[in-house]
Amino acid sequence: MSKYNELVKKLKEIFQIDRPELDFGIYRILNARADEINDYLENKLKIKIQSALADAENANKADLEQQLHLAIKAATDAGFESDESPKVQEIQKKLSTITSGASEHENAVFSHLLTFFSRYYDNGDFISKRRYKGNTYAIPYAGEEVMLYWANKDQYYIKSGENFANYSFKLADGRKVSFKLLAADTAKDNRKDNDLDRCFVLIEPHVRTKFDDEGEEYEQEYKPVEVIKTSSIVDGKSIDTEELIIHFEYKAMKKGTKQEILVQSAISKILSDNNVQQHWVDLAKRVPTEKNPMRTELERHLTTYTQRNTADYFIHKDLGGFLTNELDFYIKNEVMNLDNLQNAEIFSKIEKQLRMIQCLRSVALELIAFLAQIENFQKKLWNKKKFIVSSNYTVTLDILSEELKAEALSNKNQIERWKELGFITDDTCSHLQCLPVDTELFDDRLKEKIINSIENLDAKIDHILINGDNFQALRLIKNKYANRIDSIYIDPPYNTNASEILYKNGFKHSAWNTLIENRVSEGYQLLSERGIQVFTIDDYELENSIFINNEIFGAENHLATVPIRNNPQGRSTVSGFSINHEYAIFHRKTDLVESVGRLPRNDTQNQRYNETDENGLKYLWENFRKTGTDSSRKDRPKQFYPIVLSGNKIFIPEMYWNDENDEWDYDLSQYHSNDIIFPIDSTGTERVWKWGVDRAKKEIAHLKCEIVRGRYEVYRRNYINDDGKLPGTWWDDSAYAAGSHGTNLLSSMFTRDRLFLFPKSFKAVIDSLKVAGAHKESLILDYFAGSASTGHAVIAMNDDDNGSRRSILIEQGDYFDIITKPRMLKCIFSSQWKDGRATQIRNKSCIIKTIKIESYEDALNNISLKNKNRDIFEDASSNVKNNYLINYMLQEESKNSLINTDSFQNPFKYKMDIAMDSAGATEPRCIDLIETFNYLIGLHVKSIESNVERGYVRIEGTLPTGERTLILWRDCDKIGYEELNKYANRFDLYAKEKTFDVIYINGDHNLPTAYTVDEEDSEIVRSLKIRQIEPEFLNLMFAEEV
Repeated sequence: MSKYNELVKKLKEIFQIDRPELDFGIYRILNARADEINDYLENKLKIKIQSALADAENANKADLEQQLHLAIKAATDAGFESDESPKVQEIQKKLSTITSGASEHENAVFSHLLTFFSRYYDNGDFISKRRYKGNTYAIPYAGEEVMLYWANKDQYYIKSGENFANYSFKLADGRKVSFKLLAADTAKDNRKDNDLDRCFVLIEPHVRTKFDDEGEEYEQEYKPVEVIKTSSIVDGKSIDTEELIIHFEYKAMKKGTKQEILVQSAISKILSDNNVQQHWVDLAKRVPTEKNPMRTELERHLTTYTQRNTADYFIHKDLGGFLTNELDFYIKNEVMNLDNLQNAEIFSKIEKQLRMIQCLRSVALELIAFLAQIENFQKKLWNKKKFIVSSNYTVTLDILSEELKAEALSNKNQIERWKELGFITDDTCSHLQCLPVDTELFDDRLKEKIINSIENLDAKIDHILINGDNFQALRLIKNKYANRIDSIYIDPPYNTNASEILYKNGFKHSAWNTLIENRVSEGYQLLSERGIQVFTIDDYELENSIFINNEIFGAENHLATVPIRNNPQGRSTVSGFSINHEYAIFHRKTDLVESVGRLPRNDTQNQRYNETDENGLKYLWENFRKTGTDSSRKDRPKQFYPIVLSGNKIFIPEMYWNDENDEWDYDLSQYHSNDIIFPIDSTGTERVWKWGVDRAKKEIAHLKCEIVRGRYEVYRRNYINDDGKLPGTWWDDSAYAAGSHGTNLLSSMFTRDRLFLFPKSFKAVIDSLKVAGAHKESLILDYFAGSASTGHAVIAMNDDDNGSRRSILIEQGDYFDIITKPRMLKCIFSSQWKDGRATQIRNKSCIIKTIKIESYEDALNNISLKNKNRDIFEDASSNVKNNYLINYMLQEESKNSLINTDSFQNPFKYKMDIAMDSAGATEPRCIDLIETFNYLIGLHVKSIESNVERGYVRIEGTLPTGERTLILWRDCDKIGYEELNKYANRFDLYAKEKTFDVIYINGDHNLPTAYTVDEEDSEIVRSLKIRQIEPEFLNLMFAEEV
């Protein structure tokens, strides 16, 4: 294979157009423009290199020819034959080598380009290994005393799954065959499958109930194999095409089921289908391998489809800048070796190389720009604030009106859900006023009624559950909760074999570091200035955890790393040790946190405070002499002074501070030496007292003197602190055992064991939150929510001290609907469980909000490229077309599919294809634009008036700036210009009573900005800002953050 063909093959892999069969994500987007990219790589790139080198050669040739002409003339003028002139011979030799040198330089460019780009690309990702020379690497270092660096530090970790969703390939005749994944039928598959294996299975013929845009039911038939015929007009001619669709589902199968066996079963069924046998026989065509000589075309592709996708783990934050810097370094160190510049003998070679280097750099920079366009496009989609796909509320019955209660109690789906959750055993339940009503189970009409009935909605929400990628969720809620979270508790995956993340081979630790750094950095921005984060981890990633958190919070804000004895029985390891512990790492946001929270004392500790003063306060006597850190006289000289005993009383004599000697001056001549006590210990070491002179004088009544082992000792009263004791740095309470207070607790709440591997002891979470300062009205965030141990802990803390703490829990895993949300519903209903049944009712009101957000994969899958500029570029120059392809194609052609603001005309029917399961099967879903916009602007919602049937949703609330805000979403077909003017007073759009500062409205309108003028000064004292939603939505969705 020629160097050029090697280069093109590698570049096709790097540009991700070597997998035309992958019909999802970035592959689908790039494959849509594969022809243009292929043409560039296979044709234009070579022409560009040849042209650049030819220009250099021609310039050099013309220069040599001019030199030759002058040399011949000089020889002739000198009176001898020019052919005998050494100068002429030298120049002729140079001219003869130009043609052969051109081919050599061309291959050198191809070779260097291949070497350079291969260095950093690894199966779908660019790895930021900064080469110094050979296998030596350079690390960017800014002079820090200590720093942590890893291979993916300047990247985003994006991996969420390893399954291919949709896969397409073409047969020899050009017809398309597609494997498509159907979402699990939730009516039949309740996803209670953690003791099963998920596998790709060919579907069975079945019918599903669907709903059209008007909410009407219809039935849709699904077959494992079907042919879809379509017609399209191309150049004025009608073209008919066929596509073979083969449907799979990602199904829960018996543990140990082999995917290979299921593949063979599917192949047998597909090839025996009548349609396939008659019209798609090429699927049975043999494509043998040494190990599998009977392999068919269908098996070849189906095997690939069902394998793990081990690519695409990262997105580079600045690929263009990184590769450009690396290119310059590569050229200086490995193309033009600077060490050779002083060698005059090879200077002519360096001169020849300069033209080649110019060509190499020019072409490489163009390729870098092209790659950066693709990477930046992915980065833009990754950082884009994600749509809220759905939002629902769970409200206890006691909050609802009698009318709404009656409707809820008559809903069969809700009754069945209560039975599943262990709340009731029969239909008699109206007496249980704390039963949680979930709007997800009701039609939109009742959901609207429930939401409309709650005033000060956000203030009354106790817990928010967010189902989605935690990085995306943190970015979405940032405008609303920045600097407002009081405590963060997170329990990320420990990255051991039992809980490892998805990682690229050879990058296990660096992938984990990137995952954690990305998310902790976002969480940090939500934490209040007086907030504390708790980060739990075990030994495997402990060092990295401390370094990363120190880098984000500052090492000076690292409060402690506390070992917790969470596994008394021990966990065996390869090293032979039995692991009994994990760690909680505490970091504060700023030094405004002067101390951590306290923990309750046990009975033994309380009994030590066995004295009572005249006010009834408990205390114990402790030695007044300080020990430990900073306890010597030289450490605190002002706390070294005499105490005088006079009869049964003690006092502090008069004394004066001597700056010159750095000690107290006093006259003790009138006192007997035995009655003078200094803070000197039994070894004769000069220590200090615990208080300074002034405080000791002020609180002299709290001191006493006793003879102990033949010497006077001074004691002080140590009063019991009602807030508890200072936390130690070794936690070994039996309540911290994850088995009895985590796994067993979860088993008692549900009817099956091992629903969730390694749940935390919620009592360990409680104490961690107490130390993190989670006071009675705290807002607590956990963005690795798992089984909702943190939410459970918050509810238990509120029950214990009648607090009103709130929580935000974020979880991406499939178990969100199986464990995370059900556990929270169980916790608000009952605090005691046995065999999945409530044994004690809490009888407390509660509102839980549940949000499901768009994923990065959803964002990619909803992109479609449309070249509206095709006619404009038809007659453009090749340079203009090339510039468009390399720098602007993705941005321009995807513009309308990123966010289609035209569809905001009817915001209640904005649809997207959304993945419905972990394998990526998609279905069209209506997106909640209203809720998405509330989070984009950071609105704290006061009330919602929703009446979609009449075409509007009206929201009142407050922005983070304090501005009182009204938002009106309308169906512009139902409420147009004329209707809006009629509704203006009804919706308070004029705000004559100065109710609002800002009003947002979707769609075009002619409402003016209103001003309030001071009658005396004739000056504007207030303006009512009326803003259109669409541009604000677009700007906030893609806002770049500094």
